[in-house]
Amino acid sequence: MKKEILVHLSFLASFLIFVSLLKGWLSFSYWPFWLGAIVGTILPDIDHLLYVFFLRPQELTSQRVSHMVGKRDLLGSMNLLAETRAERTKLVFHTATFQLIFLVLTFFVLTSSGSLLGRGLVLAFSLHLLVDEAVDFTDMGSLSNWFRNFPASLDLGKQRIYWWASVILLLFFAFFL
Repeated sequence: MKKEILVHLSFLASFLIFVSLLKGWLSFSYWPFWLGAIVGTILPDIDHLLYVFFLRPQELTSQRVSHMVGKRDLLGSMNLLAETRAERTKLVFHTATFQLIFLVLTFFVLTSSGSLLGRGLVLAFSLHLLVDEAVDFTDMGSLSNWFRNFPASLDLGKQRIYWWASVILLLFFAFFL
């Protein structure tokens, strides 16, 4: 779990520093952007809680996590969720379909809202999903879990193209909108 948190926080910090430097958002008045980014990087992990408590409460891992939460062992339950991350293949937020819809939402928030909190939230949420995809790619060798319910089947090369296109799109959103 510590490794996953460190990976997400290091990507988030690097991304936020780079965006802040590029856009000249260096004064304290831009703190809502940073706060939104912190919230946005936490939100995608709610997907695992939805899975455990609502979508698949009958699974063994879900029952173990529920038992640990009932005993107020929150750190142990978070560790268990991190260790068994690959077992949860039917997450809602961790799909290519959701990610594409969320990228459209990100575009609309960035172009039609002046809220720094909202901008930070959607950018960090999208970044979190991209980092999770990169971790899955390195750990499992593909993004097959992300494309489970996708209308088109993509081979490994097309999955890489999809990931890089998502990265480029997020960078475009962050730096030019």
